[in-house]
Amino acid sequence: MKKRTICILGGTGFVGSHLINELAKQGHRVRVLARRPERARHLLVYPNVAVVEANIHDGQQLKNQFSGCDTVINLVGILNESGKGGFQHVHAELPRKVVNACREAGVRRLLHMSALHADAQNGPSEYLRSKGAGEAAVLGAQDLDVTVFCPSVIYGQGDSFFNRFASLLRLSPLVMPLAGSYARFAPIYVGDVVQCYVRALDNKATFGQRYDLCGPKTYTLKELVAYTAQQIGVCRKVIPLGPGMSSFMASVLGILPGKLLTKDNVRSMSVDSVCNGDFPAVFDLHPTSLEAVVPRYLGSKERQKMYQSFRRNAGRD
Repeated sequence: MKKRTICILGGTGFVGSHLINELAKQGHRVRVLARRPERARHLLVYPNVAVVEANIHDGQQLKNQFSGCDTVINLVGILNESGKGGFQHVHAELPRKVVNACREAGVRRLLHMSALHADAQNGPSEYLRSKGAGEAAVLGAQDLDVTVFCPSVIYGQGDSFFNRFASLLRLSPLVMPLAGSYARFAPIYVGDVVQCYVRALDNKATFGQRYDLCGPKTYTLKELVAYTAQQIGVCRKVIPLGPGMSSFMASVLGILPGKLLTKDNVRSMSVDSVCNGDFPAVFDLHPTSLEAVVPRYLGSKERQKMYQSFRRNAGRD
């Protein structure tokens, strides 16, 4: 694999931090655009990673930062709208600006993060419709070498899925009402997502393609929350909420600080976040089971020690 100069948008987030770690270890030069560089100090341990302050929504700044790079990776995404920008601004308008800046800066290779079942016309939520619009914008740039990734929920060290539910479970009393409890997910390990990005970099077979990324097993949200409770050692009764109560709960939580759940989130969960086929063979990768990873970072210290001991002993057989 040739050493690349890569500009990353959204690199200070969960997936970005893991991806940059791998790219840096492989010797690529990485330029990370950040609104607040001081929040990206954890990325500066690598001599070949630079964090640059930039407004990624300014087309001229994008062109200037893309100059001298041969690859751009866009990981920017939000789960809830805020005063800083809505779904269309972040998911649809930004990818169009990225495409234009790539053309103006002479960058051909573009890797883009979309979402499973993103659909600009028929998506049930504004999140999925805006993600679909952004996906269409980058795939429509046929003069660029574009690859789009559409993952189910991504988990791993530092995720906002299992860790968030763990926090909610610890704060809950004996019961936990759960909106969208029967929504289905096929969680994929962040390390597998990172490998897909890395292996796609120089693979011409991935140009112009979009890939759905899912883990090896499907779970309901209720099953995932129950598994989380088991891992952190708490006993909570999960109460499934129907569509009406889920919407009501979202309307309440959506106006509270942090927006733990919104009506748009509930609408997104009306479409199961699972893949229709096998894991893309082009990446030569067997997706990791969450049971092999989640106990490493979610369980109590005692449970983590037991798990690590079990893994070591199993390796001797």
